[in-house]
Amino acid sequence: MAISAYLNFPGNTREAVEYYAEVFNVEVTNLATFDSVPAHPDYPLPPGTEKHIMHARIHAYGSDLMFSDTFPGMPLTMGNNITLALVINDAEELTRVYNRISGDGTATMPLQETFWSKLYGQATDKFGILWQFNMEI
Repeated sequence: MAISAYLNFPGNTREAVEYYAEVFNVEVTNLATFDSVPAHPDYPLPPGTEKHIMHARIHAYGSDLMFSDTFPGMPLTMGNNITLALVINDAEELTRVYNRISGDGTATMPLQETFWSKLYGQATDKFGILWQFNMEI
């Protein structure tokens, strides 16, 4: 079970993840660009954003740091660009925690199957912290 920090950037994620990988002397893992994953018909990629980072990860000192460029048009406030990601392989526990946090706060994306996970969702807790819930495979 892990709770990881997820950092979002407005188009310069590749630079950030490479910087942190160098600082911590680790490899970048799971790097995927927006054009390397299945397209969603309701959210076409604007020209010039195909090589922006959809997801990247480094592992340092026993913790994961995950990174992504925001999807074009999504709001981003630098300084508030970190979310917490609960990544576990227990669907029942993931659902329980999601329901509690979203019930006390706001569901921003219902738990659902995605191309990378059997269950993925997002919720903002009652303190304004955005959480990502991800079923580890």
